[in-house]
Amino acid sequence: MSTTAETNSSAGEAPSPAWLEIVRQKVAGLRYGVVQIVIHDARVTQIERTEKTRIAGQNDAAE
Repeated sequence: MSTTAETNSSAGEAPSPAWLEIVRQKVAGLRYGVVQIVIHDARVTQIERTEKTRIAGQNDAAE
């Protein structure tokens, strides 16, 4: 599967911005969670990753 950034780079256009590689790293290996990009003045200023761990087969209610 090819991303737009990869397609653009192979077409001879400008390389991807540095923050895009950071987002790729944050997403890699993430099974459940959120990657959040914070933008100020039309620029990426912060990237956050929140990962959740799901435990199969356990009940939430104590019995």
